[in-house]
Amino acid sequence: MNNKEVTIYDIADKLAISAATVSRALQDHPAVNKKTKQRINELAIELGYRSNKFASNLRTKRTNTLGLIVPRLNSLFMSSVISGIEKVANGAGYNLIISQSFEQELKEKTNAITMFNNRVDALIVSLAADTSDYAHFESFMKKNIPIVFFDRVPEQIDTTKVLIDNFAAGYKATQHLIEQGYRLIVHITGNRMRNVYRERFEGYRQALADAHLPFDEDMVISNDLSEQAIQEAIEHNLLKREKLPDALFISNDSSAAFALSILKGKGLRIPEDMAIVGFNNDLISKVTEPPITTIHYPGIEMGESIARILIDYLNGQGDLSFTSKIFLETELVVRGSSVKDISALT
Repeated sequence: MNNKEVTIYDIADKLAISAATVSRALQDHPAVNKKTKQRINELAIELGYRSNKFASNLRTKRTNTLGLIVPRLNSLFMSSVISGIEKVANGAGYNLIISQSFEQELKEKTNAITMFNNRVDALIVSLAADTSDYAHFESFMKKNIPIVFFDRVPEQIDTTKVLIDNFAAGYKATQHLIEQGYRLIVHITGNRMRNVYRERFEGYRQALADAHLPFDEDMVISNDLSEQAIQEAIEHNLLKREKLPDALFISNDSSAAFALSILKGKGLRIPEDMAIVGFNNDLISKVTEPPITTIHYPGIEMGESIARILIDYLNGQGDLSFTSKIFLETELVVRGSSVKDISALT
């Protein structure tokens, strides 16, 4: 069995034409007429020719590949961001390598090394929950490989960041509950070391202060927002309190939906006994009973913005040499889980 790799010279020999003509035809160059292109492409398929992209990349120093590291893929928000990135990137002729850190700094570092060794033209990152050391991004910066951080971003690195105003979003969510008459509002959130959770918490606290409501650290529960953590927070914390809270502001919709199901299973009425506000406007927030009030987080638009910024830069049409924060708009989506007068929604 002959395992020899077929080259453009093999195709050229069989068709009695120059290797340069074969190369141009395989790249769909307009200088080669259509009939010749067809003959070359048909023979290439017949012989099992594969273009040597690695060699081509060494010459051009471009791979037309973007690297993406996200905390986890089983997130509707992350899926929507990835969809936006891929839509723009693929339309511009770029491929996307996707990896997940599983919320672990060590895995994030391994992923970054892999991306660097695969010669990605640019890197897109949303940080893991426990990342505190950013040395794994230094090799990219030394080689002037652009990095765009989104959603969970480091304050310590001077680079472009695409995000929302989490403070304002947290404020809006809490203010809505206050306006509905709720006063004992518990905030369930992730690791406040990460900007998204810290800023949503600060918005929550400021809304309480502006409404002259006392802030109590016992009304804030920080965990990893997993199902187990939410169940423990509700069954072994909130429901064992002498005075139950009358509202929950939870930092993502999947956790909010799980909390809602637990509370209903315990016989509580939503929102009569306890109101709930989530975050992200994931599909699950629309199909619970009642549907969950949430903050609309424009994931697809965020992904599209990230990809355009990077591709414009790689094509010489943008500037990432300065630090910039690009904020996308959010909005409060009011549904039945937080409104005392349901008729107001109709």
